[in-house]
Amino acid sequence: MKQLISRQVLSGLPAVFLFFSMLLSPQAVFEGAQSGLLLWFQIVFPTLFPFMLVSGMMLSGGGLKAISRVFGRIFSSVFATSSNGAFAVIAGFLCGYPMGAKVSADMVRAGRISRDEGAYLLSFCNNTSPVFIMNFIVWKTLNREELLIPTLTILVFVPISLSFIFRRFYLRGRRRFPDIPEKREKKTERFSFSVLDSCLSDSFEGIVKVGLYIIFFSVMLSLLREISSDNFVVCAILPTLEITNGVLMIVRSVSDLTVSYPLILGLTSFGGICAAAQTQCMLKGTGLPMIPYIIQKLTAAAAASLTGIIFIHIF
Repeated sequence: MKQLISRQVLSGLPAVFLFFSMLLSPQAVFEGAQSGLLLWFQIVFPTLFPFMLVSGMMLSGGGLKAISRVFGRIFSSVFATSSNGAFAVIAGFLCGYPMGAKVSADMVRAGRISRDEGAYLLSFCNNTSPVFIMNFIVWKTLNREELLIPTLTILVFVPISLSFIFRRFYLRGRRRFPDIPEKREKKTERFSFSVLDSCLSDSFEGIVKVGLYIIFFSVMLSLLREISSDNFVVCAILPTLEITNGVLMIVRSVSDLTVSYPLILGLTSFGGICAAAQTQCMLKGTGLPMIPYIIQKLTAAAAASLTGIIFIHIF
């Protein structure tokens, strides 16, 4: 009984510490919440919500079949996915976090792909969007247009290359993931306003959760920066909390491009702890594991950083 009480007390200490830290640094809390809210409202919401809505409509309607017929064979030969899995690859590489995870999870829940294929898709197609890479990282933050093509190439080529390794853990001797026939009792619904209403509700719930995670981690980042600005270890870890603020912190604290550029590539490939939390939120009810996903993303981050070091020193 005493051990149980002591465990409960210990598990509650982080929340107590956070509560009193917020009381002692109200300005940092306000600034963090404000920056997180603005980031979500001005960038994430208008960028991500339309894709969440349309992907939900495609899964509810016949759009997934159209994508499967057009891209299914190509993606099956390259990525060893099923025909339906092609949609997750497209969404994950083009739409940004956490769309790759959301689409994969939605298809697992709907029985469109197997759990093994969902875990495989999660290992390489939940990435930072090219729009974010181009606009925020290359043009706004680094302000070096000559790095546009190399940055995009590295951040796309690394997960694609690693997919050839990761698939061996999930294919279980097969050449590709098999197509799962659609169940007769689950016929594809025609487009209607009721379908649109359901997709709107689901997409809005998802985008609000993403926003709340961004606000929470922005507050955590602001607080930790306020109370431990002199601690080198904490300052080194802080950029990993949230990718947008993390990239800015790296650029401001490291002036040497040969050091900052590989660090930015690694953080962008990993996505930050905030993106990992968003991903876990999207996977509820699927049984898809998070620990292998974290290991795979850290592997991709190390590979992207190493590639960045080689590129920046040679070219």
